[in-house]
Amino acid sequence: MDTHRFDALVIGAGMAGATAAAHLAPTHRTAILEAEESAGYHTTGRSAAIWILNYGNTDTRILTGASRGFFEAPPDGFGVLATPRAILSLAPADQLDAMAQMRRIGMGLTEISVAEARALVPAIREGYAVAALIERDAFDMDVAALHQGFLRQARQNGELALRRRAGRVWREGGEWCAETTGGDVFRAPIIVNAAGAWGDEVARAAGVRPLGLQPKRRTACIVDPAPFAATDWPLVGDVIHSWYARPEARSKLMVSPADETDSEATDAQPDEYDVAIGVDRMQQGLDIEVRRIEHKWAGLRTFAPDRSLCIGEGSERGFLWMCGQGGYGIQTAPAAGRLLAALARGDAPDGAIAAAAPPVDPGRFA
Repeated sequence: MDTHRFDALVIGAGMAGATAAAHLAPTHRTAILEAEESAGYHTTGRSAAIWILNYGNTDTRILTGASRGFFEAPPDGFGVLATPRAILSLAPADQLDAMAQMRRIGMGLTEISVAEARALVPAIREGYAVAALIERDAFDMDVAALHQGFLRQARQNGELALRRRAGRVWREGGEWCAETTGGDVFRAPIIVNAAGAWGDEVARAAGVRPLGLQPKRRTACIVDPAPFAATDWPLVGDVIHSWYARPEARSKLMVSPADETDSEATDAQPDEYDVAIGVDRMQQGLDIEVRRIEHKWAGLRTFAPDRSLCIGEGSERGFLWMCGQGGYGIQTAPAAGRLLAALARGDAPDGAIAAAAPPVDPGRFA
């Protein structure tokens, strides 16, 4: 049995773990412990990859807004992370009240006519929508470039340990210890639980009270929108978010029923019924004939009971959470990483992220 000592341990090498380790790297030599053969295999690699300010609750929107500058002007080594793409929300007659509520609480939303919406997405069916909202200030995110950029930063002062599932976790002599696959033990004064859908499982292994995290499956598929050319379309869906479609791989269209089906922590697989629901809902709004499903997949979005993120120290000293990102983990990553690192160092969060610290404090579940 070999023992490896670090300043911090991070469990999970998805976006949450990568950004936590990257922001700790300037002051903490950090080991990222990842159970899979590759980093970001689960949720990170299955994201819809679009930055939307008007998405999620208040703390999510704070962290999303605070992350914008990073995406638009990333540090060296990240490349181009943001490509403009608007969000078009269609309102059938029975969704007008929901649209009014969306306008009341949203930012940067403009009501446009159905004719204007059809000019952007010619496939919109006649009679489907009676009103529409557009959010022009959104963009596609290069998730792979963001993730790899954070991993590179983390490795400058640490180690990425793949195929190292943290089995037994305990506290000893003022340090957290994690015994991994193969018997190696990693030790550090602080440990960051960034295990996503497995977050509560890691907590239980460490003897820490779980938060009640719930993984939820989301399904998506790829279809051909021909004869329409969808490359420059906005992301389009209905106001109540029961379906959406966005351009993918230049000439294709990604379709999702925006499902949130309770799941165990697992390698999520698409359900045929959910795929069919997504296509049917999309076809109610868009006049697109789907001849075949070209690709389908599912991923897990893990929520805390109140659907706010969980960032910071919980019930045990030195045990920090970076979990419960739901579907917002990519777009909040830069600001969430800053917040986690500040809390790990014992610093007061600065700027816009300070307002997000109280609502995402895991101690709220004590």
